[in-house]
Amino acid sequence: MAEKMEIEPGDRQILDALQHNGRISNQELAESVAMSASACWRRVRALEQAGVIERYTAVINPDACGLGFHAMVHVVLSRHQADHVESFIAAVMTRPEVLDCFATTGDADYHLRVRCRDLGAYNEFLEKFLFALKGVSTVKTNLILRQLKHETRLPV
Repeated sequence: MAEKMEIEPGDRQILDALQHNGRISNQELAESVAMSASACWRRVRALEQAGVIERYTAVINPDACGLGFHAMVHVVLSRHQADHVESFIAAVMTRPEVLDCFATTGDADYHLRVRCRDLGAYNEFLEKFLFALKGVSTVKTNLILRQLKHETRLPV
């Protein structure tokens, strides 16, 4: 993140419009937020440079890509030694199956949202990766039966 910036009402309109359609042209974006194209371009660049806009991406249907297995995985570390925590986090960051990793309070230290091809692929992820990590004490899996809401848009 380059700098902290004040988010103005026009910026919020830009952010909302880009979250709805990240491929909108600058001209269309400017028209939708009632700005000139040059002013809009400058605001978008400032939002990018400040780290408010982190990146642009496509939202892909996981089932259409053969990723039908979806679970929340609750991980407890046996000790909270710095090297165990650091190696756990570094290892999790390398795994494409792990879509989200949250350090949490409560019964588990970490909650992972995991997507795989199927149960066999998940079992392999557990045995060859997660159970092999130093410091992992307990792993509990909750299968996601149905996703009722999935939103990437923030309420800006």
